[in-house]
Amino acid sequence: MREFFTAVLVLCVGGIALPASAATSTTLKPLEIYFIDVEGGQATLVVSPAGQSLLIDTGWPGYEGRDADRILTAAHQAGITQIDYVLITHYHRDHVGGVPQLVDGIKVGTFIDHGQNLEDSQVTRTDYAAYQKAIGGHAHVVVKPGWTVPIKGIDVRVLSAAGDLITKPVPGGGEANSYCAAEPAVPADDTENARSVGVMITYGGFRFLDLGDLTKKKELGLACPSNLLGKVDLLLVTHHGADLSNPKALVWASHPEVAVIDNGPRKGSSPAAWQIVHDSPGLRDVWQLHYAEESDREHNVDAEHIANVKENCEGKYLEVTAEKDGSFTLTNTRTGAQKTYTKK
Repeated sequence: MREFFTAVLVLCVGGIALPASAATSTTLKPLEIYFIDVEGGQATLVVSPAGQSLLIDTGWPGYEGRDADRILTAAHQAGITQIDYVLITHYHRDHVGGVPQLVDGIKVGTFIDHGQNLEDSQVTRTDYAAYQKAIGGHAHVVVKPGWTVPIKGIDVRVLSAAGDLITKPVPGGGEANSYCAAEPAVPADDTENARSVGVMITYGGFRFLDLGDLTKKKELGLACPSNLLGKVDLLLVTHHGADLSNPKALVWASHPEVAVIDNGPRKGSSPAAWQIVHDSPGLRDVWQLHYAEESDREHNVDAEHIANVKENCEGKYLEVTAEKDGSFTLTNTRTGAQKTYTKK
């Protein structure tokens, strides 16, 4: 599938060239991941060691371009002047809404998504139409589970899209999952959440999992009866830490070393989901983009692990730099504090 996706891109845009500085550099940089605060939406910027970039989602529309501006700040910090790929997990406003403002502020190469909007709601139809209009003239690829995004030096593998899931394990996955037996039955979800494009990003011994807003039934399809995903080093907690997502059978079986919750001050990071993540076997730390105002103190991490502790904030982000040996460092840009996690 990698070859097919690459061929599609060549037909669409004639190939994507690396910036000269990235293509000629002899110094191998780490993989960089920026968890950008878009107040309870998602905007995750990934910059490969070769200098190519992938933005997963774009935050909200409006707010005088707040979310696009925060993405551009992170891009400037990363030293990039264009975004090679923008992957839209699904068409809810807190994920796709910032696209029109983003394309006004920075050059974008290719948009990636799961295809047509599949939710019967007026607001989602409106946001999808605005997205389609904004990406006119850009290269556009609809991905399927099992495809990979052709970014040099890292593996970006699609796990879910449009409600479909991979059927074969990724490398390191496939073991029987003992946590499945205790999972209660969950209803199907007919919203765009269940159609999220989920990805696994691998750089050498480092593995990062981002399932967008995938909900429990689909998450369990990836985890049960066998865990198709294997273990991960870094988990972006699904659906901003909502309890509509994050079943124990997926979170615990993936054994994350570190988890990041891209919650807002009054959105996500529900106590039930937070506790499942917090109690995951082998977990070293949880980090949050915001203090969860509508939760309680027992279900928030210490302030040193929170990027924004006040509701009206500057939108500080969390930054990860990952090495090929699987070790990684997480930096809280609000305080400058860093913590390095070595591979077990």
